[in-house]
Amino acid sequence: MKAIWTNRLNDTLAEIEHTLRFLSHLGCNGFDCSEKSIQTLKAMGRETLEDIQADLGDCRRCPLSQHRNRIVFGKGDPNAKLMFVGEGPGYDEDQQGEPFVGAAGQLLTKIIQAIGLSRDHVYICNVVKCRPPGNRTPLPDEIEICLPFLERQIAAIKPAFICALGAVAAQALISPNMPISKLRGRFYDFLGIRVLPTYHPAYLLRNPDKKREVWEDMKRLIPYIMRGEDVAEPQAS
Repeated sequence: MKAIWTNRLNDTLAEIEHTLRFLSHLGCNGFDCSEKSIQTLKAMGRETLEDIQADLGDCRRCPLSQHRNRIVFGKGDPNAKLMFVGEGPGYDEDQQGEPFVGAAGQLLTKIIQAIGLSRDHVYICNVVKCRPPGNRTPLPDEIEICLPFLERQIAAIKPAFICALGAVAAQALISPNMPISKLRGRFYDFLGIRVLPTYHPAYLLRNPDKKREVWEDMKRLIPYIMRGEDVAEPQAS
Protein backbone atom coordinates (compact mmCIF):
# COMPACT_ATOMS: atom_id res chain seq x y z
CA MET A 1 0.00 0.00 0.00
CA LYS A 2 2.79 2.43 0.87
CA ALA A 3 4.43 1.51 -2.44
CA ILE A 4 1.29 2.63 -4.27
CA TRP A 5 1.36 5.97 -2.51
CA THR A 6 5.10 6.33 -3.17
CA ASN A 7 4.56 5.77 -6.88
CA ARG A 8 1.76 8.33 -6.92
CA LEU A 9 3.96 10.84 -5.11
CA ASN A 10 6.81 10.28 -7.56
CA ASP A 11 4.44 10.75 -10.50
CA THR A 12 3.12 13.97 -8.97
CA LEU A 13 6.61 15.32 -8.35
CA ALA A 14 7.57 14.50 -11.92
CA GLU A 15 4.54 16.41 -13.20
CA ILE A 16 5.41 19.40 -10.99
CA GLU A 17 9.00 19.41 -12.26
CA HIS A 18 7.80 19.27 -15.87
CA THR A 19 5.39 22.17 -15.27
CA LEU A 20 8.03 24.31 -13.56
CA ARG A 21 10.50 23.74 -16.39
CA PHE A 22 7.81 24.70 -18.90
CA LEU A 23 7.02 27.90 -16.98
CA SER A 24 10.73 28.69 -16.77
CA HIS A 25 11.01 28.50 -20.55
CA LEU A 26 8.17 31.00 -20.72
CA GLY A 27 10.17 33.44 -18.62
CA CYS A 28 8.53 32.82 -15.25
CA ASN A 29 11.18 33.10 -12.55
CA GLY A 30 9.09 32.77 -9.41
CA PHE A 31 5.70 33.08 -7.72
CA ASP A 32 4.21 35.43 -5.17
CA CYS A 33 3.44 33.78 -1.84
CA SER A 34 0.25 35.58 -0.92
CA GLU A 35 -2.33 33.65 1.09
CA LYS A 36 -4.67 33.71 -1.90
CA SER A 37 -2.03 32.14 -4.14
CA ILE A 38 -1.21 29.48 -1.55
CA GLN A 39 -4.88 28.52 -1.15
CA THR A 40 -5.32 28.41 -4.92
CA LEU A 41 -2.36 26.09 -5.30
CA LYS A 42 -3.65 23.85 -2.52
CA ALA A 43 -7.02 23.56 -4.25
CA MET A 44 -5.57 22.77 -7.67
CA GLY A 45 -6.06 19.13 -8.53
CA ARG A 46 -7.59 18.29 -5.16
CA GLU A 47 -10.20 15.61 -5.63
CA THR A 48 -13.48 16.08 -3.79
CA LEU A 49 -15.59 13.44 -2.08
CA GLU A 50 -18.22 14.07 -4.74
CA ASP A 51 -15.65 13.27 -7.44
CA ILE A 52 -14.74 10.02 -5.72
CA GLN A 53 -18.35 8.98 -5.17
CA ALA A 54 -19.14 9.70 -8.81
CA ASP A 55 -16.20 7.55 -9.88
CA LEU A 56 -17.37 4.77 -7.56
CA GLY A 57 -20.77 4.94 -9.25
CA ASP A 58 -22.89 1.81 -9.15
CA CYS A 59 -19.79 -0.20 -8.36
CA ARG A 60 -19.61 -3.76 -9.70
CA ARG A 61 -15.87 -4.21 -9.21
CA CYS A 62 -16.11 -7.14 -6.77
CA PRO A 63 -18.63 -9.89 -5.88
CA LEU A 64 -19.94 -7.92 -2.87
CA SER A 65 -22.03 -5.90 -5.32
CA GLN A 66 -24.12 -9.00 -6.04
CA HIS A 67 -25.49 -9.11 -2.49
CA ARG A 68 -25.73 -5.50 -1.40
CA ASN A 69 -28.81 -3.32 -1.26
CA ARG A 70 -27.00 0.05 -1.21
CA ILE A 71 -23.42 1.30 -1.47
CA VAL A 72 -22.38 2.96 1.79
CA PHE A 73 -19.87 5.60 0.78
CA GLY A 74 -19.43 7.64 3.95
CA LYS A 75 -20.87 10.63 5.76
CA GLY A 76 -19.75 13.63 7.76
CA ASP A 77 -17.69 16.78 7.57
CA PRO A 78 -15.58 16.82 4.37
CA ASN A 79 -13.03 18.95 6.25
CA ALA A 80 -13.04 16.86 9.42
CA LYS A 81 -9.92 16.73 11.56
CA LEU A 82 -10.96 13.30 12.85
CA MET A 83 -11.99 10.42 10.61
CA PHE A 84 -13.41 7.08 11.77
CA VAL A 85 -12.82 4.07 9.53
CA GLY A 86 -14.65 0.82 10.14
CA GLU A 87 -14.74 -2.56 8.45
CA GLY A 88 -17.84 -2.58 6.26
CA PRO A 89 -21.59 -1.93 6.29
CA GLY A 90 -23.96 -4.10 8.29
CA TYR A 91 -27.66 -4.79 7.72
CA ASP A 92 -28.94 -1.38 8.85
CA GLU A 93 -26.24 0.47 6.93
CA ASP A 94 -27.02 -1.55 3.79
CA GLN A 95 -30.70 -0.62 4.11
CA GLN A 96 -30.16 3.10 4.74
CA GLY A 97 -26.99 3.75 2.73
CA GLU A 98 -25.24 5.44 5.65
CA PRO A 99 -22.37 4.19 7.85
CA PHE A 100 -22.79 3.17 11.48
CA VAL A 101 -26.54 3.65 11.91
CA GLY A 102 -27.33 0.36 13.68
CA ALA A 103 -26.61 -0.65 17.26
CA ALA A 104 -22.84 -0.37 16.73
CA GLY A 105 -23.41 3.06 15.21
CA GLN A 106 -25.35 4.22 18.25
CA LEU A 107 -22.45 3.18 20.42
CA LEU A 108 -20.01 4.99 18.12
CA THR A 109 -22.14 8.13 18.46
CA LYS A 110 -21.78 7.92 22.25
CA ILE A 111 -18.01 7.47 21.90
CA ILE A 112 -17.79 10.54 19.66
CA GLN A 113 -19.88 12.57 22.09
CA ALA A 114 -17.71 11.40 24.99
CA ILE A 115 -14.67 13.09 23.44
CA GLY A 116 -16.55 16.36 23.00
CA LEU A 117 -17.61 16.08 19.35
CA SER A 118 -20.69 15.17 17.34
CA ARG A 119 -21.09 13.12 14.19
CA ASP A 120 -21.36 16.37 12.24
CA HIS A 121 -17.78 17.24 13.25
CA VAL A 122 -16.18 13.97 12.05
CA TYR A 123 -16.20 11.84 8.93
CA ILE A 124 -17.25 8.19 9.11
CA CYS A 125 -16.72 5.51 6.48
CA ASN A 126 -15.59 1.91 6.01
CA VAL A 127 -12.84 0.01 4.25
CA VAL A 128 -15.35 -1.75 1.97
CA LYS A 129 -18.44 0.07 0.76
CA CYS A 130 -20.79 -2.90 0.36
CA ARG A 131 -22.13 -5.25 3.01
CA PRO A 132 -20.46 -8.68 3.02
CA PRO A 133 -23.03 -11.52 3.07
CA GLY A 134 -24.03 -12.40 6.61
CA ASN A 135 -21.81 -9.60 7.92
CA ARG A 136 -18.75 -11.79 7.42
CA THR A 137 -15.26 -10.30 7.40
CA PRO A 138 -14.34 -8.84 3.99
CA LEU A 139 -12.03 -11.08 1.96
CA PRO A 140 -8.52 -9.85 1.05
CA ASP A 141 -9.37 -9.38 -2.63
CA GLU A 142 -12.51 -7.40 -1.71
CA ILE A 143 -10.45 -5.14 0.53
CA GLU A 144 -7.80 -4.73 -2.16
CA ILE A 145 -10.37 -3.62 -4.73
CA CYS A 146 -12.11 -1.16 -2.40
CA LEU A 147 -9.06 0.22 -0.58
CA PRO A 148 -8.09 2.79 -3.26
CA PHE A 149 -11.44 4.53 -2.73
CA LEU A 150 -10.73 4.78 1.01
CA GLU A 151 -7.28 6.14 0.27
CA ARG A 152 -8.81 8.77 -2.01
CA GLN A 153 -11.33 9.71 0.69
CA ILE A 154 -8.48 10.19 3.14
CA ALA A 155 -6.56 12.30 0.62
CA ALA A 156 -9.63 14.46 -0.06
CA ILE A 157 -10.47 15.05 3.61
CA LYS A 158 -6.89 15.35 4.87
CA PRO A 159 -7.76 14.61 8.51
CA ALA A 160 -5.25 15.15 11.28
CA PHE A 161 -6.32 11.88 12.91
CA ILE A 162 -7.85 8.59 11.83
CA CYS A 163 -9.44 6.26 14.37
CA ALA A 164 -9.27 2.76 12.89
CA LEU A 165 -12.17 0.74 14.29
CA GLY A 166 -11.34 -2.95 14.45
CA ALA A 167 -8.82 -5.28 12.91
CA VAL A 168 -9.77 -4.86 9.24
CA ALA A 169 -9.38 -1.07 9.29
CA ALA A 170 -6.25 -1.13 11.43
CA GLN A 171 -4.57 -3.79 9.32
CA ALA A 172 -5.49 -2.03 6.07
CA LEU A 173 -3.88 1.23 7.21
CA ILE A 174 -1.04 0.04 9.43
CA SER A 175 -0.01 -3.61 9.44
CA PRO A 176 -1.69 -6.54 7.68
CA ASN A 177 -0.48 -9.17 10.12
CA MET A 178 -0.88 -7.74 13.64
CA PRO A 179 -4.05 -8.37 15.69
CA ILE A 180 -6.02 -5.38 16.92
CA SER A 181 -5.21 -6.31 20.52
CA LYS A 182 -1.54 -5.60 19.74
CA LEU A 183 -2.15 -2.51 17.60
CA ARG A 184 -4.63 -0.63 19.78
CA GLY A 185 -3.71 2.12 22.19
CA ARG A 186 -0.87 3.71 20.22
CA PHE A 187 -0.55 6.30 17.49
CA TYR A 188 0.85 5.23 14.14
CA ASP A 189 1.71 7.21 11.05
CA PHE A 190 -0.10 6.87 7.73
CA LEU A 191 1.42 9.32 5.24
CA GLY A 192 1.68 12.02 7.88
CA ILE A 193 -1.74 11.31 9.38
CA ARG A 194 -1.93 10.00 12.95
CA VAL A 195 -3.81 6.71 13.17
CA LEU A 196 -5.20 5.42 16.46
CA PRO A 197 -6.51 1.83 16.30
CA THR A 198 -9.09 0.60 18.77
CA TYR A 199 -11.79 -2.06 19.04
CA HIS A 200 -14.82 -1.91 16.73
CA PRO A 201 -18.10 -0.87 18.41
CA ALA A 202 -19.73 -4.11 17.24
CA TYR A 203 -17.03 -6.01 19.16
CA LEU A 204 -17.83 -3.93 22.24
CA LEU A 205 -21.48 -4.95 22.03
CA ARG A 206 -20.36 -8.58 22.30
CA ASN A 207 -17.60 -7.85 24.81
CA PRO A 208 -18.72 -4.92 26.99
CA ASP A 209 -15.76 -5.47 29.33
CA LYS A 210 -13.54 -4.01 26.57
CA LYS A 211 -15.27 -0.61 26.70
CA ARG A 212 -12.81 0.60 29.31
CA GLU A 213 -9.90 -0.09 26.97
CA VAL A 214 -11.57 1.82 24.17
CA TRP A 215 -12.19 4.74 26.51
CA GLU A 216 -8.51 4.72 27.44
CA ASP A 217 -7.66 4.82 23.73
CA MET A 218 -10.05 7.67 23.03
CA LYS A 219 -8.75 9.71 25.94
CA ARG A 220 -5.46 9.92 24.06
CA LEU A 221 -7.23 12.00 21.42
CA ILE A 222 -9.01 14.43 23.74
CA PRO A 223 -6.09 16.81 24.54
CA TYR A 224 -5.29 17.29 20.86
CA ILE A 225 -8.92 17.72 19.85
CA MET A 226 -9.51 20.29 22.58
CA ARG A 227 -6.40 22.28 21.67
CA GLY A 228 -6.56 21.62 17.94
CA GLU A 229 -2.98 20.37 17.95
CA ASP A 230 -1.16 17.58 16.19
CA VAL A 231 0.22 14.65 18.13
CA ALA A 232 3.69 15.51 19.37
CA GLU A 233 4.67 12.19 20.91
CA PRO A 234 6.99 9.69 19.15
CA GLN A 235 5.19 7.60 16.57
CA ALA A 236 5.16 3.82 16.34
CA SER A 237 6.69 2.35 13.22
